[in-house]
Amino acid sequence: VSSYCRVLSQYALEQKLYPELTQEFVENIFTCSPLHDIGKVGIPDAILNKPGRLTPEEFDLMKLHSSIGGDTLRDIERRLNWGESTCLSMGKEIAYTHHEKWDGSGYPAGLIGADIPLAGRIMAVADVYDALTSKRCYKDAMPHENARSIIVEGRGTHFDPQLVDAFLACEAQFVAIREAFDG
Repeated sequence: VSSYCRVLSQYALEQKLYPELTQEFVENIFTCSPLHDIGKVGIPDAILNKPGRLTPEEFDLMKLHSSIGGDTLRDIERRLNWGESTCLSMGKEIAYTHHEKWDGSGYPAGLIGADIPLAGRIMAVADVYDALTSKRCYKDAMPHENARSIIVEGRGTHFDPQLVDAFLACEAQFVAIREAFDG
């Protein structure tokens, strides 16, 4: 996911899609994006490794990983007395917001549109693509074309429309990254 995040954010920087994007942002999201699911340490293994579909109750527990992760990184920041360190702060922001959706139907806070921090919006695209194209204990890997269709369908509902356009512009790089990790 870190490579996908770097590709998306670098493209968005070069195209001047968001005023807050800087080269430092691109490097920070690459470095800290692996922290996005750190909250899964607080989710029972029976749920994380379940081969079938989660029950509504299990899914409610799974959704807690965003808050657990964000809270964990917030507490580390406080304990280390680092203040708002750029990378750790971005990691915290990503952990909290990578499951928010553009239309407000995501979790944990139901943020809408540009209220979702940019790093969380970028991670949403990267994380979904990675989840769809990776084999998991509960599913096989999906081909790029199917994952592409799902992301395009989510344009303006699940995902920031500009980031879906950026994904489409960079999809060859996504395929190359996936192939490098699969090979």
